[in-house]
Amino acid sequence: MNPENKFPSIDDDAIAIIGMAGRFPGAKNVDSFWQNLRDGVESITFFTDEELLSVGIKPKSLNDPNYVKAFGLLEDIELFDPNFFGFTPKEAELIDPQHRLFIECVWEALENAGYNSETYPGQIGLFAGAALSSYLLNNLFSNFYPHWDALNSVESFQMFVGNDKDHLPTQISYKLNLKGPSVNVQTACSTSLVAVHFACQSLLNGESDMALAGGVSVHLPQTSGYYYEQGGILSIDGHCRAFDAHASGTIFGNGLGVVVLKRLEDAVRDRDYIHAIIKASAINNDGSLKVGYTAPSVEGQTAVILEALALADVEPETISYIETHGTGTVLGDPIEIKALTQAFRDSTDKKGFCAVASTKTNIGHLNTAAGVAGLIKTVQALKHQQIPPNLHFQTPNPQIDFANSPFYINTTLSEWQSNGTPRRAGVSSFGIGGTNAHVILEEAPVLRQGAGGRVQGRDYQLLCLSAKSEQALEKITINLATHLQQHPELNLADVAYTLSVGRRAFDYRRMVVCRDIEDAIEVLTNLDPERVFSYYQKPSKRPVIFMFSGQGTQYVNMARELYEVEPIFQEQVDICADILQPQLGLDIRQILYPSEQQIQTASAQLQQTSLAQPALFTIEYALAKLWMSWGVLPTAMIGHSIGEYVAATLAGVFSLEDALTLVAARGKMMQQQPPGSMLAVPLSEADVKQFLGEELSLAAINSPSACVVSGKTEVVETLQNYLATKNINSRLLHTSHAFHSQMMEPILAAFTEQVKKANPKPPKIPFISNLTGTLIQANEATNPHYWSQHLRSCVRFSQGISELLKQAEGIFIEVGSGRTLSTLTRQHLTNNAKQLVVTSLRHPQEQQADIAFILNTLGQLWLAGIDINWSEFYSHKQPYRVPLPTYPFERQRYWIEAKIPSFGSQEENQVFSNSANFTETKVQESNISYSRPHIDNTYIAPTNELESQIAKVWQEVLGIQQIGIYDNFFELGGDSLIATQLASRLQANFPVELPLRELLLKALTIAKQAEIIEELLLEKLTELSEEEVQLILKT
Repeated sequence: MNPENKFPSIDDDAIAIIGMAGRFPGAKNVDSFWQNLRDGVESITFFTDEELLSVGIKPKSLNDPNYVKAFGLLEDIELFDPNFFGFTPKEAELIDPQHRLFIECVWEALENAGYNSETYPGQIGLFAGAALSSYLLNNLFSNFYPHWDALNSVESFQMFVGNDKDHLPTQISYKLNLKGPSVNVQTACSTSLVAVHFACQSLLNGESDMALAGGVSVHLPQTSGYYYEQGGILSIDGHCRAFDAHASGTIFGNGLGVVVLKRLEDAVRDRDYIHAIIKASAINNDGSLKVGYTAPSVEGQTAVILEALALADVEPETISYIETHGTGTVLGDPIEIKALTQAFRDSTDKKGFCAVASTKTNIGHLNTAAGVAGLIKTVQALKHQQIPPNLHFQTPNPQIDFANSPFYINTTLSEWQSNGTPRRAGVSSFGIGGTNAHVILEEAPVLRQGAGGRVQGRDYQLLCLSAKSEQALEKITINLATHLQQHPELNLADVAYTLSVGRRAFDYRRMVVCRDIEDAIEVLTNLDPERVFSYYQKPSKRPVIFMFSGQGTQYVNMARELYEVEPIFQEQVDICADILQPQLGLDIRQILYPSEQQIQTASAQLQQTSLAQPALFTIEYALAKLWMSWGVLPTAMIGHSIGEYVAATLAGVFSLEDALTLVAARGKMMQQQPPGSMLAVPLSEADVKQFLGEELSLAAINSPSACVVSGKTEVVETLQNYLATKNINSRLLHTSHAFHSQMMEPILAAFTEQVKKANPKPPKIPFISNLTGTLIQANEATNPHYWSQHLRSCVRFSQGISELLKQAEGIFIEVGSGRTLSTLTRQHLTNNAKQLVVTSLRHPQEQQADIAFILNTLGQLWLAGIDINWSEFYSHKQPYRVPLPTYPFERQRYWIEAKIPSFGSQEENQVFSNSANFTETKVQESNISYSRPHIDNTYIAPTNELESQIAKVWQEVLGIQQIGIYDNFFELGGDSLIATQLASRLQANFPVELPLRELLLKALTIAKQAEIIEELLLEKLTELSEEEVQLILKT
């Protein structure tokens, strides 16, 4: 985005281009396409005779002087990643490469824009067109014709959907969850730019909130030339010399492109990366105002350009570049310049101020994708403020009067100078049949200045990467590190934001917390195992348990960084502090976050029970609210002593005001009691009880072998000395009073009355009772006596956490300072336990930033499959989406080769007739099978003949090797249509009437289908005579 271009206002009808993707001759993406354009590369391939002979071109053609051995080809068109998009290998072979390449580009364009179509809340439209399916005509037709009747109805329909251009946009909308208009566009050569126009209109009239537009053209065979005909549209030598005196036509090429569009005001609001702006677009048709159906029209082209200019409300003098249709034909070039001149002359007499060029001189004519190729070229030129050269231009076409026109041919890479207004350009695309399109572009505005690794408060950023396989995850990591090295100006907050909100979360995950771009490059490159964490997590709803710490874990400056940089945390702390002010007679924030000079005094104050308990409640409650705002929602909770009040408040038992009033009163009352001590003893409950006597109380059972004893100081010290004689190492806790002991009994009645005023309600979220070690019941939570007994009785944390650990894949988050409860919880875990235990805040002795610590925990939760609310996580930080490397598809070859007729040659564009004598006389199923995709189940081979027979049918239908008996049909890429085909095949293989509905809806594994079929076979056998049974066994 151009730093010179700061727009004071936003055009209501302007459209932002926020994402791009494409494949072009000589370029696998839009960046390499731009590099070729700026370097003046012609990406046309000229074939050797050997290459052409190998695909069946006749020697006679090769010797014909009019046969031109050139084409603009695409690399790797036979490769695809069907598993990524939910296709089976069998389907992939039958799908036109145009459809396959285009769905990949749509995905890449969305990622380039920083959007995940699965989670986007608005309507995403898709407007696209493809060329005629030459894969169907050349490859599939040559294999199956004239034996179409040998194909079953499902295969025929799959072939139809995968090759008919009508289904290009709708199939993609289905696969990628695009819920806006999905429209096939067909206007010949202008298809893709007309698609852009329709997408803009859909946005402006509110049908779409985001729209993708583009086109694709893949002609087969790629290794083929063409016959030159004088006066035709094709070049005599394979070079397109647009506007040159020696121009003889164009040359065709394969390619595709997609752009992602949004209303400009929405893109600015959403902090999208804006590549360029569409000021206006227009389309029309020539009608009959021309010499023939295929001829261009001056009047039609002039009209569409004038309409676009009028809609854009810009003067032609402010447009300094036109990307022309520019085919290099004798008739077309002069008409195009004449039409442009007439349109510009409507309001200006200036000469030679606007450059013109044609991308067809670089890559040839991409047919249905030609318009979007020119659009992407021009957007890149605006972004880089450079105009690439128009190739092969030496002498102007004598039929074009450039000297008296507003235009000149740009023949070298030149800096695109600004003329006092934003840089603007026009893009034209004209279709055979007369449908014309013209788009007015403007350079993007600057939305903010500055870069660097740290902005918006957080000194650290969480980078989240994911993929569908381990190999792809490694590639994503490498690609990101390389991209950051190439773009050190990027803001790390923007990178983290884009990765979080703009990428779909797959099962193979990786996270890393980094301070700045340089740190990210180093960590991603070296994969430091202490900082880079990876995990495989299949989709599941894992229960989340909040654990709230008890007294003794508090320290000065706990979560101070969070208070400074996390508005939600700060807001909740402030609310609690304001409520507590009249209760405590001071601002708890001054104790929690004192000045440097007051730290020692504040530390002493924080050890007082009357302040420690309100302080802990405040931090834990604010932390819980922060986690919940990030999408981490508890399914159950447990608190340790004072921590249970936080759980009860979140569960709705107490209002926040009542809870803080109770906590302040509780702490004050407890502090007013005579001093006492508490002793941690490494023994079981049964072993400890024998030492208690009448003056000591069992205050807490923290684990099967860790208890706390409470009572008068002298009695506790006596017990400690006695235990030492038994070689039992006990430890005095840093407390001033004997909590949860008989020393608290004097305050029970008064505290009960205090609780009555709070009018407790039944809990809305389950939490564990400290008194029982089980889930609290409504009659307990609402009983004031429960809460008075709560401060006197034993804290049965061990029993409570054991109850919660029955949830096999639970995620336990200590919501408080330090790691006391996390350590205790881990002591309860069995070997190979699947539970995850994490902490929220660092231990006071840990030298780590609070924000880095909690981001590491958040990353671990994401690795474990928690659905983080990234929008809320970043809502107060306002980062921007930025283009980052897109998904590295794991492509394999899925291709049915064209069969060459027995006469041994194949002419280009040959359509096989009924009389052709094919070497194959019947339909042959593809005998290629593909490796098993990445799915959750371990491969288990068939265990009997019946399972083997069913597995063989599955392999034939899906085209996959080694299908296990517990592999899920839909996880292998199956759908309802393929399920019908599978059921039909199974029916044909077994002499029983199969319940198709049950097979399709319930029996989704080979093992289950074998059970059903075996049961049916046994029933069938019981009905037959011995002779009939023997006959069946023989067959």
